[in-house]
Amino acid sequence: MNQFSNALEKLGVECMLVQDSDYSTGFPSKKISELIPNKKFKNLINEFKPDGVFVDRQSHFGVDTIKEHIPLFILLRGHYWSELQWAKKTIHNNFKDRIILWFKNRTAKKCFSNPSAIFPISNYLVEIIKEYYPNQNTPVFFEGINHLALNSNKKMELKHPCVGLLQDANWWGKTKEMLILKNVLKKMPNLTFYWAGDGPYTKKIIEELKEFENFKWLGRLQYPNEVSKFLAGIDVYALISGMDLAPLTLKEAQLMEKPVVATNVGGIYEMMEDKKTGFLINENESEDLIEKLTMLFMDKNLRKKMGINGRQFVIEKFNWNIIAEKFIENIKPHIKN
Repeated sequence: MNQFSNALEKLGVECMLVQDSDYSTGFPSKKISELIPNKKFKNLINEFKPDGVFVDRQSHFGVDTIKEHIPLFILLRGHYWSELQWAKKTIHNNFKDRIILWFKNRTAKKCFSNPSAIFPISNYLVEIIKEYYPNQNTPVFFEGINHLALNSNKKMELKHPCVGLLQDANWWGKTKEMLILKNVLKKMPNLTFYWAGDGPYTKKIIEELKEFENFKWLGRLQYPNEVSKFLAGIDVYALISGMDLAPLTLKEAQLMEKPVVATNVGGIYEMMEDKKTGFLINENESEDLIEKLTMLFMDKNLRKKMGINGRQFVIEKFNWNIIAEKFIENIKPHIKN
């Protein structure tokens, strides 16, 4: 959020950026102390006297803001209600944890019921919010990207032609889509697939794909240097996922002028331009992936053109200055001064 804050400052908006790690351990938290309103944050509100508060999670930050009759703007990065159900079924499965989760959800409901606006990070999330709060104001907040964070001066040494995947394996609902690679690896033996990422389901994926010599696992890469080298070194970037809202890696690959192929789920379609910066593919359809990769590797000029288009698309759509201007337009009707 530093870049967003800086962009707002350039437009004459005084900002105070607060790291919520100073007040909260995240969702879902198991700490009893998280149930108690934070006086430190309330004092901060009284001292800074903001015209509005923009929060990126549903906590006592939002509740204190509402109590002070200050316009509250909530950034929604994920499907909160789906995460809540997941928490109930998994890590919050005993009585104590369920009590904590109940209090957390009560706080979230207070925030969701009384904000001036909820800013989802994709249009896909707008539809989700409307299911629970149909009358809520929901302008989309596309998160920007620092186009100077990555560079292509150094390339990772890879076997070509190759496809790069940069994604973790933290949630099986997303990760299991990678299993379509079994058919792809079999039918495209001369194409090497490099996967950079890690997570609880890494072993499961490797176990399923280890028989293929054209599949290589690189582990989790250091950001930004190793990630830059990886993206600079690959020929095509692929995001094979069962669900994603606004994947940063997809934007970064396009920023590095790589044509992209991505599963058409969630908000992915908003993070690229189908047939201009790459191709969207249908979920669970390995033949669709094979077809799109074949088109790209048979036409070097197409890869280059899509790569150039991708960089231009990202710079224009995910520019923090433009995002800040739109944000101000959206909050102005709710600001008193």
